[in-house]
Amino acid sequence: MQVAKAAGAILALSLTAAPAFAQAGPIGVAAPLSGQSELLGRQLVGGAQAAAADAVLDIADDHCTAEGGAAAARRFVEKQVRIVVGFLCTESIEAALPILKDAGIPVITPGVRTNSLTDRREKTGWLVYRLAPRADAEEQAISSLLVTLWRDSLFAVVDDGTIYGRDLAENFRAAAERRRLKPVFVDTFRPQMENQIGLAGRLRRAGAANVFVGGDRDDIAVMTRDAAGLGASIVFAGGETLRSASNGVPLAAGTLMVGLPEWAEIADRSSLDALAARNILPQGYVLPAYAAMQVAQAAVGEWQDGESKALEGPYATALGEVRFDAKGDLQGNPYRLFRYDGARFVPLESQ
Repeated sequence: MQVAKAAGAILALSLTAAPAFAQAGPIGVAAPLSGQSELLGRQLVGGAQAAAADAVLDIADDHCTAEGGAAAARRFVEKQVRIVVGFLCTESIEAALPILKDAGIPVITPGVRTNSLTDRREKTGWLVYRLAPRADAEEQAISSLLVTLWRDSLFAVVDDGTIYGRDLAENFRAAAERRRLKPVFVDTFRPQMENQIGLAGRLRRAGAANVFVGGDRDDIAVMTRDAAGLGASIVFAGGETLRSASNGVPLAAGTLMVGLPEWAEIADRSSLDALAARNILPQGYVLPAYAAMQVAQAAVGEWQDGESKALEGPYATALGEVRFDAKGDLQGNPYRLFRYDGARFVPLESQ
């Protein structure tokens, strides 16, 4: 994971600086600890606690609501926390940020992807830094990675008509056309069908060797099965929905996915050991929150009285080096290209 520096010198911070923060004051942790999102909130808190070492934490339930976010922010101001880690919901963080900005308290969120959170930074002045990818990071990665991979082959683009699927497909097609690459076939299919033989036949007649699908895992699995049944050798690719559980047809080996890594597969050994010592499974938001807490401790450990509280980096974390750009977004796109080997998604570059 990486991020762009704003103007000025880079802060080279190591994890060994974290324990020095123990006596500097509390770190706030905000998460939904009740309601429908409680499980995810517990993952966030567990990861943050495991990384906290001797740091004092002040944990608040933001309820995943605007009211809860504002209440958590007021609590943090009262407790005089120096930085906040957390928030998974747009409503809660957007209500909290104006209150925290007025108190000069930065926020590192491992979960909120909403583009406007950082796009409005110049207007709002919100002190927010995002370890989560932006909402548009997936479509940008799909366009970049697959256009490069398929530049010398015939490809098609289909989508399921949903906003999500159509946006992915249209962005991919536009990116290809900017490089003067034109799909041999473009269509919208009816999702959640038991078969896609008609679509598979049209793709075969068009001569498509590769197909990007703006749709879900089950639809892509059905297309792959039906194309193989017609004797067509076609590679299908999709976005991160391919990690969803299957409700029927198994996904075929060779299917491509542009998605986020499994964090436990790229995390360093020490972080996994720290989680194991607390009987915490490295799933969901656990490791992103662990990394966010490492950044928070390193940053606060370097602050001097009266100094700007801008976070730049690089920061060493369990998930790799982190840098933030001038808006507070993660520098570099964490999405990667994977191929399904029949059991799991394996990074394409490792094959």
